[in-house]
Amino acid sequence: MHEIFIQTEEQRAILDTVSRFVDDEIRPRSAELDANQDPEESFSWEIIEAADRLGLRTMTLSEDHGGLGTDSLTTAMVVEELAKGDLGISVVLAQTLKLAQIMEKALNDEQKERVLDKFIGDPRCCLAIGITEPDNASNYFLPYPSSFRTTAEKSEGGWIVNGMKHFISNGNRSGFYLLFVQTEKGVGLAEGSTCFLLERDRDGFTIGHVHDKMGERLANNAELVFQDCFIPDENVVGEVGKGFSVLAKFFPQSNAYAGASITGVAEACYAKAEEWAKIRVQGGKPLIEHDGIRAQLAEMRMLIDASRSYIHRACWLADNQEHGWDETLGALPKAMASQAAWKIATWTLEIHGGHGYMKEFGVEKLVRDAAAFLHSDGVNRTLFLKAANFMYGMPDYE
Repeated sequence: MHEIFIQTEEQRAILDTVSRFVDDEIRPRSAELDANQDPEESFSWEIIEAADRLGLRTMTLSEDHGGLGTDSLTTAMVVEELAKGDLGISVVLAQTLKLAQIMEKALNDEQKERVLDKFIGDPRCCLAIGITEPDNASNYFLPYPSSFRTTAEKSEGGWIVNGMKHFISNGNRSGFYLLFVQTEKGVGLAEGSTCFLLERDRDGFTIGHVHDKMGERLANNAELVFQDCFIPDENVVGEVGKGFSVLAKFFPQSNAYAGASITGVAEACYAKAEEWAKIRVQGGKPLIEHDGIRAQLAEMRMLIDASRSYIHRACWLADNQEHGWDETLGALPKAMASQAAWKIATWTLEIHGGHGYMKEFGVEKLVRDAAAFLHSDGVNRTLFLKAANFMYGMPDYE
């Protein structure tokens, strides 16, 4: 299904490599890892290290910094291909690829010198971003006039951070974080928050609860806990009080990468539905010979192709904004793709009948995974409102 979107032989070679990686490293392990009751045991360093050996973990960095310099469109293709094997692995690497890409652009020269060499040199170094809190999730997407509960007080040479983040993808697995905290009291998080570079081993920073999730289990989400954690001035990313400008300037493709991940789940569902329809005999003939089933498969294909086209358009324009980028592309592609994936997953379950409800057929896992991005990377209803505010010039509380 990728064929019409591949533009270069380099893209084709990368995707062929990723496809083999999925077959060799992810598919043989994903069901067993997913079934572990302890969420931390569902994570696989072996898979991440295998990805590193192929250059996948660092591919979005420029060649000057040891990467492949892949653009956002190619990266989205890779993220989708990974998710055909497992959504969690796609999320672990998508977060790392996205944040490596952002760090190279957003960090100053001294920060890059401190961080990027260590990131490149450690095959287990993942990346995470600390924004979501128990009281602030959708708030930061619009954002509403509320403040982060995680705060930083100015001290000599730096800042003292207290508070907690939760639901953080790669939260317990990362070596470096971009952390957003409130540095100015009495104003909203859009006006008074600052982005900090955070190292894993900083005093006063600990990992809290690792969340036990319904699906996407091969990726860990965790709490980040701060108790008088000192972060020096040299770790401020951008300017104090202007953390959201970092998001606006350097995150345009984030939503599309999330859409690519869930589109990979939709493709995995479609492949199972098509295969089952060809071999399952009902009413005296294979399911695929029944008009209703065949038409439903065509609708699945349409939803996948349309979602992917939207995602690819957003990714290309994120890198080439002068050709027509608009802010809705930072909100709507993921919403469309996740709704399509959920519909495709439930149809796949129905096409399989009772067999789909049994774990050994693998559909049950895909249904759980498909639910993840109705909420992850922004609740869809919030993203629709965000896009509508851009479209109609409504106040965005900024």
